[in-house]
Amino acid sequence: MTIAPNTTSPQSPEDFVAEPGFAAVSRETRVAPPRYRNEIGKFVVPRPDACGQCGRCGAHGVHVRPWRYNLIIRPFEYRCIGPDCKTSGRYCVGACPNKALSVTLNPVFETIGDFRWTPDLIVSTWKMAETGQLPPSFLESETGNSGGGFDRLRFRFPAAPPKDLRREDISTKLLLNRRDDGREKVTIDVPWYGGGMSFGSTNIHALLAKVRAGKAWNTFSCTGEGGYPQRFIPYADHMIVQVATGLFGVREETIQRAKIVEFKYAQGAKPGLGGHLLGSKNTPSVAAMRETVPGVSLFSPFPFHSVYSVEDHKKHLDWIAHVNPRALLSAKVSTPTDVDMVAVGAYYAGAHIVHTDGSYGGTGAAPNVAKKNIAMPIEYGIGKVHQFLVNEGVRDKVTLIASGGVRTPADIAKAIALGADGIVTGTAELVAIGCIRCTACESGRGCARGIATTDTELLELVTIDWATQRLVNLYSAWREGLIDILYRLGLDSVSALRGRTDLLMHLDYEGSDGAA
Repeated sequence: MTIAPNTTSPQSPEDFVAEPGFAAVSRETRVAPPRYRNEIGKFVVPRPDACGQCGRCGAHGVHVRPWRYNLIIRPFEYRCIGPDCKTSGRYCVGACPNKALSVTLNPVFETIGDFRWTPDLIVSTWKMAETGQLPPSFLESETGNSGGGFDRLRFRFPAAPPKDLRREDISTKLLLNRRDDGREKVTIDVPWYGGGMSFGSTNIHALLAKVRAGKAWNTFSCTGEGGYPQRFIPYADHMIVQVATGLFGVREETIQRAKIVEFKYAQGAKPGLGGHLLGSKNTPSVAAMRETVPGVSLFSPFPFHSVYSVEDHKKHLDWIAHVNPRALLSAKVSTPTDVDMVAVGAYYAGAHIVHTDGSYGGTGAAPNVAKKNIAMPIEYGIGKVHQFLVNEGVRDKVTLIASGGVRTPADIAKAIALGADGIVTGTAELVAIGCIRCTACESGRGCARGIATTDTELLELVTIDWATQRLVNLYSAWREGLIDILYRLGLDSVSALRGRTDLLMHLDYEGSDGAA
């Protein structure tokens, strides 16, 4: 099946053939094993020569004897659940008559990730993406080791949920247009959508997987600031078009086909800097989309040099509103100290969605000096904006979306309890398709997993169907985890959790009133 090559002038949907399997994309969970025979796991199971090949070791698919072989092949160690297996009745170490087997921690496991994305959180995300189920108990799947942010917040769960509350009755839907302005009342089935990752920064197969998962779950992905590749066209109803300061690839026809148009004023990981795309990732196809010269590094300005006030911002929104009378308007901003004023200004300028992006987000391409020292942590920004909108009397007329460090269903619930309506996910999607957080995203061939790359050879490391299924599975597990939290809190919907800071506690204040 042929897809027309990228050009600087995207055409109409009728000119293109959809991706293979377009109509078949669904939210059904199916096992999507890792791309590698032995993915990085928490444990290793050495099998020395003393092994007698008796076949008594067989739990969890770790030890396998294929029908065409007489010998048990090398263990699938990433499937091992470690000492927890002792209670399963099929613990391979105990079952081995020769005492040949042992289970030890994998030394490679501790080398991946960082304090926010710990090895446990990375492997937990891989497990959810593989199976569509919540991760096993031997992995810490709710918090990292950052010492702050969401990692220090906990929920106050009642002793028991209401007797008449059923999990299947809990709603995770989110209304994105709260204005009575005649535009479509867009509702998504889960309180999140995929963040902006530009064509040029990330593998096109991963970008297509993101929007295909968005289609399956009736939510969205976002183009980022790299333009609108023609392969996105069949998914136009689930693709947010981003207009960023560099205006790369911004065209009237792409704005006209969008249900949501997002102005990116700043990114929480690098406020005041604009976007960066180094020359090694600016391939001919990327350069054609961005109308630039191949091999030249691209730097977006900061800010929009046509916007220095709320009035200027309103002119931008009015421009989009006239080009596409049906589109919802979103303003993505970072979290400066006056983010509450910025947010309410965006509302009065006509935005349907205020998207505030905190300092914990961004990929390995964002400079550490920016993401660790400039923007406000998202857990402070959410509450500040939420309360200001309440005080202004407009909280129920605008949708507040948060991003910047959301990794798990628990993080989603915490962000909503602090005052957000929903969240945007980015890094977690890349982790689901194999990212190990090596922070080499800025380099054309630097990504060891072939995800943050434009290299034609590395692109083939990630297939579209496999990555789509991994993200569909992740979304399913996230929804299950979020419903479990709402059920334990005794709430029947995501909207009922918004602003419920009374259900949160901060570990730094445990022993006093515990209020968040």
